[in-house]
Amino acid sequence: MIYSEKVMDHFQNPRNVGTIPDADGIGQVGNPVCGDMMTFYVKVKDDRLTDIKFQTFGCGAAIAVSSIVSEMAMGKTLEEAMDITNDKVAEELGGLPKNKLHCSNLGADALHKAIEDYKSRSKPGAKEAAAGAAPEVQEAHDEKCCCPYCDGPLDGMQAVCSCHHCDIELVECPECGKYTNHADETCVSCGAKIAT
Repeated sequence: MIYSEKVMDHFQNPRNVGTIPDADGIGQVGNPVCGDMMTFYVKVKDDRLTDIKFQTFGCGAAIAVSSIVSEMAMGKTLEEAMDITNDKVAEELGGLPKNKLHCSNLGADALHKAIEDYKSRSKPGAKEAAAGAAPEVQEAHDEKCCCPYCDGPLDGMQAVCSCHHCDIELVECPECGKYTNHADETCVSCGAKIAT
């Protein structure tokens, strides 16, 4: 497998690794087929990304993608950062092998989810909603048309369903209302214990 010099540089010397304890937004995505997991943390001021950190568990391409996405988004407005696509990520890295292109999707998706998380926290009434938690669960139900692991379409919209793409049986988390792998002990979105 041949990687560009830029991919190798970002893999061996990743930028912006870590967490932001008081992050304004957090986005997590994963692909159970290849095992890659990415979490992005963002700080926002005046509608602009002032700090970005990431934690990635996965292959060299996944680490390089996370690193380059963090650099591409740093200092950008939220709108500009939301325009970062998998194609732009792969192009910025000088290309990726065909079987690693899904990593560029994960990087862009994790960043976008962190920004969406920030926006949902910033909505008027978000603090009041946190006390009751019902609106957050409702929002999660609106997003449940896609698998949390691969964004594939789901079969059914009930308490238990399965993903057409990665063939994982999913259950609804009792805490956050999002779907998670039935075989896991904890929810991939919020970490709550899943009853088996």
